[in-house]
This record gives sequence, structure tokens and C-alpha cells, in this order.
Amino acid sequence: MSDSRADARTGGDLAVETLAALGARTAFGIPGQHALGLFDALRRQPALRFVSSRVENNAAFAADGHARLTGEVTPLLVSTGPGALLTLASLQESRAASVPVLGISSQVPGAGLGGARRGFLHELPDQQAGFAGVVKSTHVVRHASQIPSAIAEAWRSAAGAPAGPAWVEIPQDVLLGPAGAPPVRDVDAAPAPLTPRAELVEEAARLLDGARRPVILAGGGVSRSRGQAALRDLAERLRAPVATTFGGKDAFAWDHPLSLQSWLEDRHVTDYLERADVLAVVGSGLGELSSNYHTFRPRGRLIQIDADLGKLEANHPALGICADAAATLAELARRVAARGADEAVTAEVAGVKDEVARRLAGQGLELERDVLAAVRAALPDDAPSFWDMTILGYWAWSAWDPRAAGMHSAQGAGGLGFGLPAALGAAAAHDGPVLAVSGDGGAMYSIAELATARQHDLDVTWLIVDDGGYGILREYMTGAFGEATHTELARPDFTALAHSFGVPAVRSTPERLRDDLAAALAAPGPSVVVLPAVLRMFEPTHLR
Repeated sequence: MSDSRADARTGGDLAVETLAALGARTAFGIPGQHALGLFDALRRQPALRFVSSRVENNAAFAADGHARLTGEVTPLLVSTGPGALLTLASLQESRAASVPVLGISSQVPGAGLGGARRGFLHELPDQQAGFAGVVKSTHVVRHASQIPSAIAEAWRSAAGAPAGPAWVEIPQDVLLGPAGAPPVRDVDAAPAPLTPRAELVEEAARLLDGARRPVILAGGGVSRSRGQAALRDLAERLRAPVATTFGGKDAFAWDHPLSLQSWLEDRHVTDYLERADVLAVVGSGLGELSSNYHTFRPRGRLIQIDADLGKLEANHPALGICADAAATLAELARRVAARGADEAVTAEVAGVKDEVARRLAGQGLELERDVLAAVRAALPDDAPSFWDMTILGYWAWSAWDPRAAGMHSAQGAGGLGFGLPAALGAAAAHDGPVLAVSGDGGAMYSIAELATARQHDLDVTWLIVDDGGYGILREYMTGAFGEATHTELARPDFTALAHSFGVPAVRSTPERLRDDLAAALAAPGPSVVVLPAVLRMFEPTHLR
């Protein structure tokens, strides 16, 4: 290739220039044959850092983790067919958890599109259709001049409330062909704000002011909208207790006198929420995990505030307000009358938490509680954590104090393998250590990403709780059928395997876990701590 050809701008340049102009600074993904024009353009765009994963679904989880931590749209770059399809399970998590990932994939050359079956490598009858039921929106490019506008529209879709993944596909020949346009610099994809309607805010304020015992359930929408300060202001003005969902654990301070924390699988908390004469549900659809497995039955009036129109009244009748959580909370806090201090309310909150503690104390779960306490003690308050679908992660949903950094898990869609790659994505944007937590089953989904951690020197400590199988499924099957089937796993020596990647690793015990984990977190770069332990779940209380 001549020097002039190597330096010529292409459709791939239009794509990466658009991403940089929109504010992207880090992208994730894996190269592929049809996407080479896109990846070649990255070397001419120094403003965009690229973190290369080893498997496409893990690249999508990494983009998800980066977007959760930063709140920014995060690009994901992959190739056609198998590469693109491998991202689907991860994008389902991003959609369920309202995470703004912007996927860009290549397509077969234009001659193979539109129903033609030319037999190109990676060819699909309709790649776009495969994504339509998973992401918020799909955007198809067929000519280079369409690239900036298509990416900007996808960015706006991903960022707009409720946030979520969007998908763009660009044919191979368009990525490799001439740009035909000057470098991209004037592009805007700011979404329109989703503000609450005045009459609905007025009615919600009237209901809350008239309530004898108002209560708030805060979900992930509060955290995503950065509505923590507005929530605290409203709760303190109303003297309203606040429970948080598993996806919104950092929405309200764990140690606040009005905090009911996150024990949503406990009947004491469910009963308390049901007894509210006005319950404001903010940023939650009251789905399975937020409603104690659909056993929640509110007795009073429900106010539901959510950016996702489809979630309003999906499970219970309510005064539905389709709006950004932070903006609505701020409006309500300005309108409701401030109440005086009420020691009876804080005593009720403390009493509910005491009841939860007494129930747990009778279940013989000292090991599990000690392990979670050791992790909490070892992790700096400002260090984010990313939890896989594992027993310790299930404990963390209810019992983890998120402190300054919050916690993130795959509870939106419930797929395995989220913890490590999502933490790697977050580490690309975080100054300091990041914690990933997996079981041995989930760890095998993402073990290849230790190479990514080492290559990019990402400051992630990975805690692997090795119980010899799919521990939570073992418990579910034993409880349902009396014994478990096909849950036991052959697995590697995780410490030796980590060392083979050049990643420091230590085999710990429950007694040494706090010190081993603290030491790993204090050392720069990636590390692994393996804890052989069989943990049990607490017994939830769904029924009265």
C-alpha cells in the first residue's frame, strides 16, 4: 500500500472522528476482518483510547462497567456476525440496567445486503434484526456520508432517559472506502431532558404532604440520574424512611437514620413498605427483585417516578410520572412542606433493621457474614465494586454498605461473567483500585480477560470464591428437588492460572481474607485472591 493510501481518510475515520467529537475518550472491543477499516482509523485518532478484550461478550461487559462508573456513553467496537452476536447477552444486561453502551459493528460488503446471499464470511440474513429486541435502537449505514449522523443519533438514543444500549452497523466496503467529507468536528447528540409535568409534580407533592407515614423506595434510576442529594433533601423534609433496591444501593446513605437499607427479601422490610399510606417509588419498576418476588402488596397510595414509560403501573396502580428521577426529586423537595424531627420515625426504622438482624442471627450464617465484612473492611470507601451472579454477590445485594463508590452487579438480566470484565472497564476510567467478585463458575466465563488486565495494566483485584460449582444453583436445586444435578465443576488452580498470565495471586482463607484482599488492593495493577469456601444463602422471607 502506498503512503498516500495509508494516510487517506476513510469511512472508518468518520466513525472514530464522530466518537471523539461527541466526547468519547475510551472504547472497548475486538478487531475483526470486516471491521479492519474501523480499527485502522483508531491509530489516527489519539483522543480515543482503545482497550482490547479477548471475547466480545466480555468487551461489551467492559463497556458496560465503564459507562456505569462514568455515566457516559461508552463505545463498543466489534466485527460482523459471530463477533457482533457474542455481545447480545451482555447488551441484554445493559438494556435491563439502563446502561448507555454504543455498539458499532461492521457488516458484510454492501453487495451482500438487502436480501442477497452472496456467501460472504460472517454473513447473516438480517444482522440488524438480531439486535432489535435487545437494544434501545438500531441504526443502519449504507454510505459514508451517513456515518456521523447515524452515530450521533445512536449516541442520543443511548444517553436519553431511560439510558440503554444502541447499535450501529456499517458495511466493510463503506468503512474502507473514502470518507468523502472533511474531518468531523461539529456534531451534537445531547438528548432532550425528561422533565416531569407540572400537574403531576403538584399532585405528588399534595399526596406526600398529606401522608401520615410517607416512605420512599429508591431504585437504580436515582443513582443513574445522580439524584442522591435531591433524594436526601426530600426524605429529610418529609422525615420519610428510605429503602433502596439492589440496583440503587448508593441512592441513600446506608448509615442515615432514615435508611432502611436494602433488605428487600426480608418480610419485615416488605411489611413496612406495605404499611406506608403514601409510598414514592423512584427509579424502579417494582420488578421481581424489588418487590420481594412479587409478594409486595401496597395498602396505601403509590407514586411511581421512572424514566421508562413502560414500567409505570406495570405491577401496581400508581400516580405515574415519566421523568428523570433527579429532576423530579428536586422539584418535589422544593414543593413539600418541611416536617420537624420525629424520633418515632427513626425508632421505627431502627426497629425494622433490628428485626432483620435478629432473623439473620438465628440462621447460623457467621461465616458468610464474616466473609462479607472482611471484604467491606479491606475495600477503600471510594473503590467501586462489580459483582457477578454468585452467592457472595447475592449477599451483597442486601447486606453490602456501598459507601462512597456504590456497587454494581449483573442483577438486571442475571447473566454470568459480568464481574471481572465490567471492573476492567471501570478501571480504565478510575484512579485507584477496583474490586471484582466472582464464583468459580462465573470466573470461567471471563478468565481470558486476565490477559486484558495484564496487557493494559488495569488496577483490578479479582476475588474468586471457589466452592466447586454453581453454588447458587446447587442451593436452588437442593431446595426444590432434594438434590442438585450438574452443578459440580472441574476447575483450574486459579492462582497458578493467574500467575501464568503474569498476574499476582494468593490463595486465602476466611481468617486471612481481610489482610490478603487489602494487600492486593493496595498493590498497583491486576491481582487475584482465591477464597476456597462453601457459602450459604440466608433464608429469605417472602410470606407473612
